[in-house]
Amino acid sequence: MKTLIVGVGGMTNGGKSTLSKTLQEKIPTSCIIAQDSFFKDDSVVPVDDNGFKQYDTLDALHMDAMMSRVDAWRGDPQAFLRETGQTAERMTLSADHVFVLIVEGFLIFNHRPLNELMDKRYFMEIPYDICKERRSLRVYKPPDPPGYFDGHVWPMYLKNRQKMENTVVGIVFLDGMKSKEELMAVVFQDVSQEINMLRGELPVSYVHRSLNTLKYMFKHNAVIVFTYLQSRIEEGASIISSAPNELEDLSGS
Repeated sequence: MKTLIVGVGGMTNGGKSTLSKTLQEKIPTSCIIAQDSFFKDDSVVPVDDNGFKQYDTLDALHMDAMMSRVDAWRGDPQAFLRETGQTAERMTLSADHVFVLIVEGFLIFNHRPLNELMDKRYFMEIPYDICKERRSLRVYKPPDPPGYFDGHVWPMYLKNRQKMENTVVGIVFLDGMKSKEELMAVVFQDVSQEINMLRGELPVSYVHRSLNTLKYMFKHNAVIVFTYLQSRIEEGASIISSAPNELEDLSGS
């Protein structure tokens, strides 16, 4: 039995929950642990000088409890699936079967013990105005007070993101304005490649899928192409030596 942990992070209302749930539906023995399930009670969340509850910090979360759930999955993924209502009991599992844990949340990469467990990292991002509009349409308990987005949510997002970028490598940034189908195709192909590698399989289409992922990332954020190539090399997938002609086409496109 082998395991893979996939992190899906991102800003509030960026689409991370939708992506996580869709990915779970496509991978039979996968499950989700959502960071939003571990918020502390409102009564103990501190308030800043402006009267805003400090929900967008790690201190507002029961991270020890979240880590316990992650460790429970790592200890026995099949039992964890049964406990959470999945159907692992009825599945025919082979020795090389791969269980996948999808960890979803807005600060999952900012908590070092959790981040260090990740095998794959994706971060959903959308523009400020779209994020603010989506946030205003959702109902929170407790509800956002007037000025909360600009006075707390957005400034904390920028602060937390800067800390994340300074300390975490290997994150694939995804444009949340793209259709969920397009985003899902990119992530599912990438995760499927990891699963196949854990199984000891390297399909003929591996190089082509990797190049498709590179093309998508190159169009939206050329900076992460180097990180992606580096991760492929570290995992033993020599894309450059396997497909020189394709890479020449990519560089010329």
